[in-house]
Amino acid sequence: MDDKRTCRLIRSSRTYLGKQGFNYAEAISKESVGSQGICMHLLTIPPGKRAKAHLHQDHETAIYVLQGKCAMWYGDKLEEHMELKEGDFLYIPAGMPHLPYNPSDVESCTSIITRTDPNEQESVLLLPELDAIYEKKQS
Repeated sequence: MDDKRTCRLIRSSRTYLGKQGFNYAEAISKESVGSQGICMHLLTIPPGKRAKAHLHQDHETAIYVLQGKCAMWYGDKLEEHMELKEGDFLYIPAGMPHLPYNPSDVESCTSIITRTDPNEQESVLLLPELDAIYEKKQS
C-alpha cells in the first residue's frame, strides 16, 4: 500500500470470502486504500442463503439495501427479527449479535455495507452457539 495521502478510485473487481460465509465485493478498506476509520463493501446475498451468526466487536455497521429484500435475526439470543426492502437503511450497534439472510427463493438481495472498522474482517466474531438457535427456529 502506498503511504502517500491521496484520493483513490476503486473499481471493484476482487471479491473475498468473509468469515460470515458470504462473498464480498472489495471496495473501501484498510487493505484496499489504507483507510483508517471506515470500510465499505458491496454484498449480494443469493436466494435462500444466510450468514453465520456473528457480531462486530467495538464497531458500528450501516447498511443500505440497493435491490431485493433481506431479513435479519438479532439480539443476544437472536430473539428479535426484522425485514428490509429496497431503499431501507439499517443501523447495527457495536457488539450486536445478528444473522442476516435472504428469505426469497428466487431474487438476490444487494446491499452496501459500511463499518467503523477499516479492516475487512478483524472485528468479526463468529457465534456458533447462536447458529444452533437459528437452526431450531427453522425446524
